[in-house]
Amino acid sequence: MIFSTAALALSLLSLAISHPVEKRDALPPVNSMMDESVAQLALYLEHLELSLYTGGYENFTDAEYTAQGFPPGFRENVGVIAQHEATHAQTISTILSDSGYTPVPPCTYKFNYTDPTSFVDLANMITSTGIGAYLGGASLLTDDAALLTAASSILTVEARHDAFLRAGVGASPFPTAFDTALTAVYAYNIAQMFIVSCPQQLPLIILPKLTLVAPTPPKNLQPPTPAGTTLTFTFDPSTFFVKVNPSAPLYIAMINMVTNITFIEATKVNANTVTVPVPKGAAGAAFAVLTTFSGGLNETQLTQFGSLAGPAEVVLS
Repeated sequence: MIFSTAALALSLLSLAISHPVEKRDALPPVNSMMDESVAQLALYLEHLELSLYTGGYENFTDAEYTAQGFPPGFRENVGVIAQHEATHAQTISTILSDSGYTPVPPCTYKFNYTDPTSFVDLANMITSTGIGAYLGGASLLTDDAALLTAASSILTVEARHDAFLRAGVGASPFPTAFDTALTAVYAYNIAQMFIVSCPQQLPLIILPKLTLVAPTPPKNLQPPTPAGTTLTFTFDPSTFFVKVNPSAPLYIAMINMVTNITFIEATKVNANTVTVPVPKGAAGAAFAVLTTFSGGLNETQLTQFGSLAGPAEVVLS
């Protein structure tokens, strides 16, 4: 399902009547290039989520949600989430504009869902990326405490959205004790999976693609994928930014919860396919990166010089 900016504006009209976009006064300023980069990425992802949730509201009826086991009123709340995303996008745009920056515009998106359940499964995946981006960006917002507070207030609402969706399909609304932080580059690359075209991209590097081909995410986000389950990833070595000796060992760096990274030596199936077991203790949303490093890197270092391909999001529970 492809969503353009014009179509999105029309589909939001009915939502805006019953759930008007909130107005905010005394918004915090953007005081540095770092603040601007964090805000622009947040807006980039809010545009993506706005399109996603608007589609989840507009493309299915209440009866279709109910027929797949969702509780009464679930679709209406998906619409409320869409309005929250509209408020977030408008607020961040205003913060940027008031500080003299041009807000990044929406893109045209494509989401591969076919029914309410597959929509919710995809929404969990995308919202987990947004939560990770806000967590990763928090430590960079050091110029104005008010801007950090504003970003944190959005983050907590995003987490409530995800908990609501997960509960709707019967999964745990809180599968882990900690969420997973993402660097800007990693969050940006996950978003590329759903973008058809953009009038303006962000000045962030697009990494070679890493694809999880098996197992597929569990339907209804359950049961949890147990430790030891074989994960299969594919990639194209010709797209690597550095030359890699074909006989050199490869590793999957699994980013999961806070700053925990587990480096797992991969079994080579062929020149463009590897497998690894799910590490013990991994749960919720994890993010896999192909690397030649066997360990010793934090997520920032892995992003800056350790990534051959990725990340691929791995929904474990």
